[in-house]
Amino acid sequence: MKNDKKQLSPAQNEELIGILKERFVKNSNRHKDIAWGKVQAKLEANPAKLWSLDEMETTGGEPDVVGYDSKTDEYIFYDCSAESPKGRRSICYDHEALEARKEHKPANSAIEMAKDMGIEILTEAQYRDLQQLGNFDTKTSSWILTTPEVRKLGGALFCDRRYNTVFLYHNGAESYYAARGFRGSLKV
Repeated sequence: MKNDKKQLSPAQNEELIGILKERFVKNSNRHKDIAWGKVQAKLEANPAKLWSLDEMETTGGEPDVVGYDSKTDEYIFYDCSAESPKGRRSICYDHEALEARKEHKPANSAIEMAKDMGIEILTEAQYRDLQQLGNFDTKTSSWILTTPEVRKLGGALFCDRRYNTVFLYHNGAESYYAARGFRGSLKV
């Protein structure tokens, strides 16, 4: 069981690292020229980041390494589940949108959930980069980080993949659908 300090127990750390290693090995096309040993050392040195990765995992995101930032010496994880993470669907875009709903409010918002999990919601560019690694969101869609200009006018952006093409759409930020969630990123 998780505690309030946003830290996993040693046994939970070990279990999560095992899951991440298995996914890393199984999906080597996502992280060419990256050695697992270096990723594991970073994970073991960052318990708060492990907690965030566990949040990604338990909500159905299937986080995996998708790159390395040489400027910051950090490995980049994205949610790599085939569809938008199941534990993060049926949510509106942000807290402002949640508060604006008069009735039938969703349980949460994408921006608040990401913040609580210690991750960042994917940008459009990151979402498109993810789609270069496979076919994601062929039956679902995912909120993406929305520009302040669009958000100020009441809208929010989301993407999906249909007809072998990645589409960018808009919706009212307060809308929510059973097939729409969000994908996140985390640097470790």
